[in-house]
Amino acid sequence: MLSYILVAVGGALGSVARFWFSGLVSRHFGETFPWGTLLVNGSGSFAIGLFFTLTEPEGSWLVRPSWREFVMVGICGGYTTFSSFSLQTLNLARDGEWLYAGSNAVLSLALCLLAVWLGHVLAMSLNSMKGF
Repeated sequence: MLSYILVAVGGALGSVARFWFSGLVSRHFGETFPWGTLLVNGSGSFAIGLFFTLTEPEGSWLVRPSWREFVMVGICGGYTTFSSFSLQTLNLARDGEWLYAGSNAVLSLALCLLAVWLGHVLAMSLNSMKGF
């Protein structure tokens, strides 16, 4: 039961963080292209790659499974927005904005794969440091 509560609380925190950050980016860059969603997905991918690698059995941080679920399923799951990404890309395509739709799909995939890899690389580096 604790895992469900932690995932629910983490999901709420992640959703609020997504709403705030995506709104901040949209206000700054405009809403013609879904920059907020793109940057949320990239930063969320980085965060989950970093946390996963730091807390895996060979990692530097000893974390209980329920706390890994809190962060990775709850916070990161509530924060990242691939359902929003999918709907925005569909709407861009339906509006005939094929360049924006294609750009959003390609950039989202590339950024998120790069971000999760960078988070993993950073965590591997931190894991190799003594006392981190």
